[in-house]
Amino acid sequence: MTAFSKQDDYAVQLNAAAHFIHANDDFLVVSHIHPDGDAAGSTFAVGWLLTSLGKKFTLINEGSMPEKYRYMAAGKLPIIDYEASASTMKDQFTHVISVDCADFSRMGSVSKLFAEGVQLLNIDHHATNDRFGSCNLVVDDAAATVEVLYDLCSAMDIPFTHELNVCIYSGLLTDTGGFRYSNASPKVMRIAADMLQRGVKGHELAEHLLEKLSHPQISLIKSSLSTLSFAHQNQVAWVSVTLSELEQSGASNEDLDGLVNYPRNVEGVEVGILFKEREDIVKVSLRSNGKVDVAQVAKSFGGGGHMRAAGCAVKGTLNEAIERVVKEVGLALA
Repeated sequence: MTAFSKQDDYAVQLNAAAHFIHANDDFLVVSHIHPDGDAAGSTFAVGWLLTSLGKKFTLINEGSMPEKYRYMAAGKLPIIDYEASASTMKDQFTHVISVDCADFSRMGSVSKLFAEGVQLLNIDHHATNDRFGSCNLVVDDAAATVEVLYDLCSAMDIPFTHELNVCIYSGLLTDTGGFRYSNASPKVMRIAADMLQRGVKGHELAEHLLEKLSHPQISLIKSSLSTLSFAHQNQVAWVSVTLSELEQSGASNEDLDGLVNYPRNVEGVEVGILFKEREDIVKVSLRSNGKVDVAQVAKSFGGGGHMRAAGCAVKGTLNEAIERVVKEVGLALA
């Protein structure tokens, strides 16, 4: 009996996902809380995929979709803020498509809209994904969830419209750090080149997503860099943002994007960390330069992610969270 290759298994997953979409209708499409570029790109990409098939769907997130990603909707794909609309939403959805969620909890309170016995298609690329769907399309060596969606659209013969192409390129651009991270594989570059060949303005998206800084972001950069600290022979560096600093700056969660790269980029640092104080928890973003698998560090605190980029939430004060996480990273370095 011939064993299935990894490529054969991927083909099976793609076919199962395609069948799930073709066989059903009236989907709820959701990404993780506080969506980043890949989560946004994946959400809207699925919206364009379903539009091309004439399917009914609702795009939703626990909170609001960051303004800087809304161009991917092209003014045609509305997305619901669950927190703002929960009191008026009565439907229970029997078919859900989740994108870029490493585990069920990452969808947040939107799961209250799921009917009993819900059928869920889980499309993701995180190594820590626990295959929580009734149908799973999880490729843990993909650079971004939009990379998986590119393959799914190809397998389903979905037209690569300009709107869909913009979503795919945007997700690749952000999750590879502008094609600078180690996950910018030859396949990623081929997909990006395909998108450029089809008319996507890559330089304009890079300017919008990676270069522009808001005034609240500048304020947070100034305050957070004053907290820059080191441990474990300067191999671990971190910055922090307090709740009061966040409120005083007028910044939103999306304004925190990129802050974690400042400590990570210091010469000799193996792991950079950003600590973000909240009301009752501390959100932690971890970035590795390759020596430490930060997904495993995050997992020890109930989080997850990738070897080089991960996150978690730690209960307690800001100082307590810093002490615990820095200690755990030190153990991983040993």
